Amino acid sequence: MAEALTGLLADLVRVNSVNPSLVPGSPGEADLAQFIRAWLSTHGVPSETVEAAPGRPSVLARVPGTGGGRSLILNAHLDTVGTDGMTAPFTPRVHGGRLYGRGAYDMKAGLAACLLTLLDVRSDRLRGDVILAAVADEEHASLGMQAVLERVTADAAIVTEPTELRVAVAHKGFTWHEIITQGRAAHGSRPDLGVDAIAHMGRVLGQLEALGRELGQRPPHPLLGHGSVHASLISGGQELSSYPERCTLLVERRTLPGETPEAVTQEITARLSALAADPDFHAEHRLTLARDAFGIAPDAPIVQSLQAAATHVLGQRPAVIGQSFWMDSALLAAAGIPTVIFGPCGGGAHATEEWVDLSSAEQCRQTLTATVRSFCA
Repeated sequence: MAEALTGLLADLVRVNSVNPSLVPGSPGEADLAQFIRAWLSTHGVPSETVEAAPGRPSVLARVPGTGGGRSLILNAHLDTVGTDGMTAPFTPRVHGGRLYGRGAYDMKAGLAACLLTLLDVRSDRLRGDVILAAVADEEHASLGMQAVLERVTADAAIVTEPTELRVAVAHKGFTWHEIITQGRAAHGSRPDLGVDAIAHMGRVLGQLEALGRELGQRPPHPLLGHGSVHASLISGGQELSSYPERCTLLVERRTLPGETPEAVTQEITARLSALAADPDFHAEHRLTLARDAFGIAPDAPIVQSLQAAATHVLGQRPAVIGQSFWMDSALLAAAGIPTVIFGPCGGGAHATEEWVDLSSAEQCRQTLTATVRSFCA
C-alpha cells in the first residue's frame, strides 16, 4: 500500500498549486482541485467544489455513515508557497526513502494520506461520516477553510500538517499591527521647524523591545513557551535633505492560547501612550489581522483516539507537542469542532529543497485510517 501513497503523492506534487496571493500570476489551486475530484470520482467517492474566490476552489468529499456515529473531518491544504531558487520543483524525485518536490512536506503528503484513508474506510459501513476538507489559501488568508466552515461541521477534525508523527494539541496565534508616527516636514537645515517621524519611531521600537523582554519573563505555556513581538517592516521619509513627516512600522505579535486580539492591541497602545508625554510625539496604531492561538485538552476524545491509533501503528506512544506556527486548526476549533494535528516527517517547508519521509507518510495514513475506524464506528 505504500506504493499507492508514493504514486499519488508524486501526482499531487506534479500539479503546480502555488498560491497566487503569495506569488502573483501563479495558478493557485484550481488544477489540483480538478485532479482530486477526478481521482475521487474514479474511486467512487462523490465530491464538490467550494469556491472562496474566483479560481480559488476547495474540495469537500464525504464517505457517509450509516447513522448515529460521530463524524470526522480530515483536513489538508491544496496551496503551496513559491518556488524561487528551486530546480524542477514540480518534478517529484524519490531518493533514499524520501520524495522531493514543492509541497511534498507542506502538505501534499498529508493530503495523500487523507485521500487514501477515504478509500480505506469507504466499505467499512461506519456509523459516522468521514469528510475530506482539502482547502485553498491556507498559506495566505485561509479563505478556503473559512468558506468550507460555512458548509460543513463535524464532531471532530484532524489537520494533517507535518508534526513528525507527534500529536500536536496547541499552536501559537498571531496579530498584525500598523503603527504610524507623524512628524513635521521641513528642510534638513531647519531643526527648529522639523519633527523627525523616523526618530520618534525609534522610541516606539525601544518600547517594543522592552515588551519583548517582558513577554519572555511571563510564565510560559507548557508546550508553546512564551509569546513574542517583533518589528517586521519599516518605511518613512521623503528625501535625504528633509525631516520625515511620516514613518510606518508593521509589527507581528505571536500569541498564546488565552491571549485575545483586544488585549494584545491594548498592550501595544499602552506602550505608545507612555511616549505621549512629549507633545511633539504623535502615533497611530491599528490592528490589521488577528489569528487566534489554538489548544485542545490532551484528554479530548479525538486526541485519545488518535493517540491510541498512533501507538498501535508506531509501536510506541507518540509525544504530545505544541507548534510555533499557525494553522487552520484554529479556525476549526473556533467553529466548535474539537481538532488535533498529526502528520508525517520531513523537512524544507518553504525552503529550496523540500522533502517528506515516505515511510512516515504511510504511517500517517495508517494512523488516520485506524483513528477513523475507532472514532466513527
